[in-house]
Amino acid sequence: MRRGLAFYSKLYIKILKQDLKSKMSYRADFIISNIGMILTNLVGFLSFTILFNNFSSINGWSKYEMLFLYGFALLALTPVQLFFDNNWSLRFAVESGDFIKYCFRPINVFFYYISEVFDVKGLGQLAFGIGTLIYAWSHLDLAVTPGIIVMLLVNLFAASFFMIAMMNFAAATCFWIRGSGIVMVLMFKFKDYARYPVTIFNGVFRILFTFIIPIGFIAYYPSLAVIRPGEDLFLSYLSLPIGIVFFILSYEFWMLGARKYSGTGS
Repeated sequence: MRRGLAFYSKLYIKILKQDLKSKMSYRADFIISNIGMILTNLVGFLSFTILFNNFSSINGWSKYEMLFLYGFALLALTPVQLFFDNNWSLRFAVESGDFIKYCFRPINVFFYYISEVFDVKGLGQLAFGIGTLIYAWSHLDLAVTPGIIVMLLVNLFAASFFMIAMMNFAAATCFWIRGSGIVMVLMFKFKDYARYPVTIFNGVFRILFTFIIPIGFIAYYPSLAVIRPGEDLFLSYLSLPIGIVFFILSYEFWMLGARKYSGTGS
């Protein structure tokens, strides 16, 4: 039985409300988790400050342009943290056999599994990302117009698709590979490179981070239209359609593994 977007939206809101109620019953954990996330990102912010105390720019990119990329990357990564964190536990559910319970409900398996977890730590990352972006924006003297704000939001939306897709692909390898945790960790580590412009890498890595492991689309390409509108924006304008396609492919790969699992009764 096929169900539409309206059905899943209403269902997710109900699930989210219940999840937040349970989490807010442990308010100390909620506060500590978000403070921890903010402090973690503060370390990254300070590393940029220390770096630019010694260098005026990196390959032509100024301190505040780099901070813009950093804040943009944090915001683009927030949906992964908030809504798709359960991917980290997928391999345990598959290996223990607990995943089989998701195969018997009359709703989408991917939705059912992913919707179980809302990671509140992502709210701290969201707050820090917004603060960093505003701080960098003010020092770059960028215009603030409705058109630019819309462009920023659309490009952030596009950028999020890439990281979500990367983690979907990595998580779903557990349907075929035992000990696939290393794939998840490795793919997640690549996000650290997203805060840097692709142009600082040599030709091989530039191709790798654009077309194979597309971390360049997490911050660099989508943000160019805002901070450097005079540059070649071909890939910037393609961020949204490519991101959607990449996400759909990752979803189909995830679902292929889920169907294989239920079909074999693993």
